[in-house]
Amino acid sequence: MERYRVRRLRATLLAFTAAGCLLLTGCGGSDTGDHSSAGSATGFPAPDQRRGTGEQGTDGADGASSEAAPSPDYVSTFALDVDTASYGYARRTLADGRLPDPSTIRPEEFVNSFRQDYERPDGNGFTVTVDGARTSDEDWSLVRVGLATRGTQQQRGARPPAALTFVIDISGSMAEPGRLDLAQESLGVMTDRLRDDDSVAIVTFSDQAETVLPMTRLDGHRGEVHQAIDNLEPAFSTNLGAGVEAGYATAVKGLREGATNRVVLVSDALANDGDTDPDSILDRIDGARREHGITLFGVGVGSDYGDALMERLADKGDGHTVYVSDPDEARKVFCEQLPKNIDLTARDAKAQVAFDPETVAEFRLVGYDDRRVADNDFRDDRVDGGEVGPGHTVTALYAVRTEPGAHGHLATATVRWLDPGTRAPHEAAGDLETSALEPSVWTASPRFQVTAVAAYFADALRSTAHDRTPLPGAPSLDTLHRHATALARTTEDPAVEQLAEAIGEAGNGLD
Repeated sequence: MERYRVRRLRATLLAFTAAGCLLLTGCGGSDTGDHSSAGSATGFPAPDQRRGTGEQGTDGADGASSEAAPSPDYVSTFALDVDTASYGYARRTLADGRLPDPSTIRPEEFVNSFRQDYERPDGNGFTVTVDGARTSDEDWSLVRVGLATRGTQQQRGARPPAALTFVIDISGSMAEPGRLDLAQESLGVMTDRLRDDDSVAIVTFSDQAETVLPMTRLDGHRGEVHQAIDNLEPAFSTNLGAGVEAGYATAVKGLREGATNRVVLVSDALANDGDTDPDSILDRIDGARREHGITLFGVGVGSDYGDALMERLADKGDGHTVYVSDPDEARKVFCEQLPKNIDLTARDAKAQVAFDPETVAEFRLVGYDDRRVADNDFRDDRVDGGEVGPGHTVTALYAVRTEPGAHGHLATATVRWLDPGTRAPHEAAGDLETSALEPSVWTASPRFQVTAVAAYFADALRSTAHDRTPLPGAPSLDTLHRHATALARTTEDPAVEQLAEAIGEAGNGLD
């Protein structure tokens, strides 16, 4: 078996400290206390510098490539991410008879596009579930770290009111069917479903930006909102920078204390006018983002889509992205997912996974390439993490090679987040023992298998333009399609059926 190019593990005080400080509360457990300086009575020993190799890549928070200079340790740290746009756009591209550009494939967004069965906490915060299964490659396993917030049905009391500023692309490219028309229909339905104490503002942009509706409470004014939506028409070029800047200015002007203030960007992100650099765009609105806590929710549309720009905007704007290609998906985003994101469970959420040097020889985090965080920044609450709302699950998958015949503790996963209101830090953790590894990925629970199929599929799509070693145990596309088809029957989940269809469409181009 070809070995991964991996980074060597180092024996450092940092790794010992991070491992020793993890909370060992058990799989699925949660803790809402402040553990910013908590310790573990059962932490495993510091790594031996002579043992094993770990995940290749940088620990830097700038998301540098895994091909960068090694920074070896037994610890993996990343900001949580609930984006799904990469998977949605890949499905659209495959349905159009094209293979997606490998640069648009982010495996974590494939994995996070599917429902999970993790235990949920009773209150605010997260549960942590860690499980795994052996692959067909000797000593290699897939290890899943699952984080879940409370379900929306478990939400205690009414959510806070929302102040939503919709920044809508009306450039000429949005005239294509399935772009502006899709957004208008969905926004109209959503307007009827929001509460009377919610507020909506609408900003449009083409070659320049315009506020067509200032922040307006829906109580008694839904007709005005509908009229503003219905009057939208495609215009000229795409000055996305002007639109985002005007959107944040409108959001600040209409800021509501005690409300969730959010900018919702609806665009194909094909910026061709004005400032097109996401860092520059967000630098200009940084005060609104940081001082007022206004977050960004990006909704991508269109057969041609500026994935990289939208992804960068969402990451830097403390938000996330989705992609929609048909009315059913659009209604789900605007009428189910967006309301779910009005309330926040956690700000600046990060996860850290510490592998036991006595049992683990090497590991690889699947995806999260631009969400990596320096290990020693895990408990630095000034470092950005991810924003997560109620009803969300976040999954990270690792390929892990265990030492031959190893038995005992394998890994501890910890999630740290800030309370959205008080910004008080909290942590929760879960563990995995080698004895808990299922004997095969394909005999594990159906939802674990769906996670594996999604990750293998993303890895196959990325490998078309990269000299990459496949994930251990990677089946052929035909075999993967058979697994997905069987899982669609087992789970009776339409999303898994769509996954099987996408793998089938990709088969001719990749095999």
